[in-house]
Amino acid sequence: MTVSQTITSKELFERSKKVSPGGVHSPVRSFRSVGGNPVFFKSAQGAVLTDVEGKSYLDYCLSFGPLILGHRDPEIEEVVKQTVETAWSFGAAEPYSLELAEWIVSKIPWVEKIRFVNSGTEAVMSALRVAKAATGRDKILKFDGCYHGHLDALLVKAGSGLAGESSSDSAGIGSEMIRNTLVLPLDNENLVEELFSKEGKNIAAVIIEPLPANYGLLVQRKEFLQKLASVAKKHGALLIFDEVISGFRMGLTGMSGMLGIEPDLVTYGKIIGGGFPVGAYAGKAEFLDLVAPQGPVYQAGTLSANPFGMRAGLATLKKCERDNVYASLEEKTLQLTQGLLSIFRKYDVESEWACTTQGSLFWFHRKSASPIRTVDSIPNGHKEAFAKVFHLLLGEGVYLAPSGYEVGFLSLAHTSEIIAQTLEKAEASFKKA
Repeated sequence: MTVSQTITSKELFERSKKVSPGGVHSPVRSFRSVGGNPVFFKSAQGAVLTDVEGKSYLDYCLSFGPLILGHRDPEIEEVVKQTVETAWSFGAAEPYSLELAEWIVSKIPWVEKIRFVNSGTEAVMSALRVAKAATGRDKILKFDGCYHGHLDALLVKAGSGLAGESSSDSAGIGSEMIRNTLVLPLDNENLVEELFSKEGKNIAAVIIEPLPANYGLLVQRKEFLQKLASVAKKHGALLIFDEVISGFRMGLTGMSGMLGIEPDLVTYGKIIGGGFPVGAYAGKAEFLDLVAPQGPVYQAGTLSANPFGMRAGLATLKKCERDNVYASLEEKTLQLTQGLLSIFRKYDVESEWACTTQGSLFWFHRKSASPIRTVDSIPNGHKEAFAKVFHLLLGEGVYLAPSGYEVGFLSLAHTSEIIAQTLEKAEASFKKA
């Protein structure tokens, strides 16, 4: 379809609803959480999105995390052009996945082998299968507030009692799919120990985002994660870190490296593909060697290790290392968030704004008396307060993720000049309100 210069996002949304569920291909894109109609974008460059009506936006969603260098980074674009001229897909063994795998294994001490898939969901699904095969157990422990993709076994929330009757977060998931999924709240070592004392011999794996970033930014205490690792090891359960968001964004070794905690298995996505659809699961050789064709755990994919993702991913990671992007990204994130927070507090006193940051991730929320580490500790009224700010900024050309529970991202393309423009636009939006 060719998008004409006169068509509007609203018109496209109405058309899209006739042919796609809710008019989108991932729920958050619908703006359901913030209200209004979604913006339809047609192009992007650096830190800027352009919609179908020709309006530009400074982008702090960045496709929900993959674009750590920004949109269409020139070096990565050159690699993509070379790939277009070489091959789009092989469905066979090729050197590009080998080069990316060797690079990752050389940088992360606890990653001895890695298998590439097409998404974070696939990576998690496969890692759980490996864990169950390795331990001969069926149960999985997850945590409320962590998102691990849309596989049936993990679209689960806690019911009443200690990891008692769990319930599904989605229709269409039968009770038989979730009966082996246990759920606990984050940030509670005592409940972890209590659960393992009852169920330890049945638990194949504990899976957690070491930096939960899908229900706000729920930064966990190192002591909690250390206890989780030690209890899992004591009971023979595997520790799986879901680093789909934090991997290669919190440094080359992710949150695992920052914490000094080595998981048995780790899942990756987003940045690892340089903006293309790639996921991966990795870890110790004794577990990865269980995967077919070497072992009995089956997993396959037509477009797994596609040349675009492999080559763009490697180029992205090499540039992150070469340019040491992480320190500057953290500095710019603080520059942005402190500036925005000052503006929010000046013009929206009632909402009592605060901001949590970690590296180049940020999350604006209502003020809390203590750090927000669990879903239940998110202040009341947060969703409504964020929706108001979202639309004010959107009107001035600043694009945040369209949900108060999604985090924001910065990229190498977010220069000091871009941040200054963002603050100017933010102040202008509140003055007009």
